[in-house]
Amino acid sequence: MILQGRKIIKTPYNHIDDSNIVEVLTNSYSQFSGNVGEINYLFNYYKGIQTILNREKVYHKEINNKIVENHANEIVAFKVGYLLWKPIQYIARKDSVSLNAMELFNDFMVIENKEGKDKEVAKHQSICGTAYRLATVNKDYKGGKNEAPFNITTIHPNKAYVVYTDEFDCKPILGVFVDYIAIDKTKKLRLQAYTKDTYYEIIDSVIVKKEIHTYGSIPLVEYPLNEERMGDFEKVIGLLEAINTVQSNRLDGVEQFIPSLLVFKNVDIDDENFQKLKEMGAIKIKDNGELEADVKYLTQELNQQQVQSLKNDLYNVVLKIVGMPSQNDGNKSISANNGAVAISNGWQGADARASETEIMFKTSEKKFLKVVLNITRTLTANKVDLGIADIDIKFTRRNYEDLYVKVQTLDLMLKNEKIEPRLAFVACGLFPDAEQAYEESRIHYENFKKEQQELLEKQKAGNENVEDSNK
Repeated sequence: MILQGRKIIKTPYNHIDDSNIVEVLTNSYSQFSGNVGEINYLFNYYKGIQTILNREKVYHKEINNKIVENHANEIVAFKVGYLLWKPIQYIARKDSVSLNAMELFNDFMVIENKEGKDKEVAKHQSICGTAYRLATVNKDYKGGKNEAPFNITTIHPNKAYVVYTDEFDCKPILGVFVDYIAIDKTKKLRLQAYTKDTYYEIIDSVIVKKEIHTYGSIPLVEYPLNEERMGDFEKVIGLLEAINTVQSNRLDGVEQFIPSLLVFKNVDIDDENFQKLKEMGAIKIKDNGELEADVKYLTQELNQQQVQSLKNDLYNVVLKIVGMPSQNDGNKSISANNGAVAISNGWQGADARASETEIMFKTSEKKFLKVVLNITRTLTANKVDLGIADIDIKFTRRNYEDLYVKVQTLDLMLKNEKIEPRLAFVACGLFPDAEQAYEESRIHYENFKKEQQELLEKQKAGNENVEDSNK
C-alpha cells in the first residue's frame, strides 16, 4: 500500500440544501471509502499487525521467525505524550474578559473530561493524520455544578468525514457520520450530515429526516495533523519494515546455526549407521591410505555486530525523519555544552515538530470553540458571555532540556541595560508563553519593589523614633 496522506474530500458546490445533499453525499462517500482502507491499515499497523507477519521463505521454511518491533506504537506514544504532557489551557486574552466566566467555562471542560478527549484526538492524528470531534447540546443540562451544557465526543476517523468547498479557501461545508442501521433485518448504510444550519439523515439515498439546528456552524470538526493529513509513522513504514526484517532474519540465523548440516568427506555411511551416529553423538572413521576422511558440521555464524550496526542505523534514520530525540547508546562522546547535546540528540527537532502540530491543532480548536461557546451562551443565559477573541489556547508542553543554561541566559540578559526585558523573556526559550511570563513577572517585581520600599520606610521611621527617644 502506497501511503501519501488522506485525501481531502471536496465538492464543487458552495451551498448545500435539499436539492443537492444526496448527490454531495454520494460523491463524497466514495472518496471517503478510499481513505477508510488506509485508515484501517494504519490503525492495525499501530496495534502490531504489520507486513512481516505475512512473510514466507523459499528455503528453510521450517525456520521462519516473524518479529514485530512495534516502533509505530512507540512513535505515537511519544508524540502524544510530548504534545499533551499537561492539559491544554484556556486563558483570557484581554483584561476586560470576566474571570468568573472564564473559570466557569474551564469547569465545564473539566466536567466533560476535555483532557482525556484531547489525547484521543491527538492519538488519532498521530496514527492516521486526522481526527474528528463532535460538540452537541447536553439535553439533560439543568444548570447543576456537576454537568456541562454541551457534550464532547471523539469520533473514530473511519466513521466520519468533513466535506470542503473546492474553492481557494477550502471551507468546511458538510460534516458526515457513517454507520449502519438494521431495517427489516437488512443492513442499511446511514449517513448523518450537518450543514451550518441543517441536520440531514439519509438512508439508501433518500432523505428520511431533516431538522434545523442552532449550533451556528458545523458541529463536527476535523483536526488534521498536517496539510497532507499524514500520520507520524506513515512516512517511515518502509524503514520500520526493514527493521522487522533484520530482526526476524537475525533470529532465523541463530536458529539455523544450531541444526547445521553434517558433512561426510570420503566417508560412506548408510541410513542405519547414521541414525546410530545421531543417537550416540560420535563416529569412528579412518583413512583408506589414499583419501583423507573427515566428518564436520557445515556452519556459518551470522555476524551479530554488523547486524546490530545496520539495525541501529535504520532506527536512527527513523528518529530523524519523525522528529524524535535519539537515545544515547553509550558509544558517542557527550559534549560539555548542554545546548549542543539537546540539539544533537534531537530534542530541538522534537520541539519544532510539536510547535507545528500546535498550530494545526489550534486552528481546528477555534472551530470547535465556536460551536461550544454558542451552546454555552444559550444554555447559561449568557453567564458565560465569551467569544473566540476572548480566549487564548495554551499548550503547556515544553522541552525542559538544558533548563539551567536557559535560566542563566535570562538572568544575564535581564542584567544588561541595553536589552528590553520583554525580549529577554522571548529569547531565552524558558517559557511556553513568553508574553504571559513577562507580564506576570513584571507585576510580581513591581509588587516586590513596593513591599521593599514600604519596609525601608518603616525601618527609617523606626530609626527616627529611636533617635528621638535617645534625645
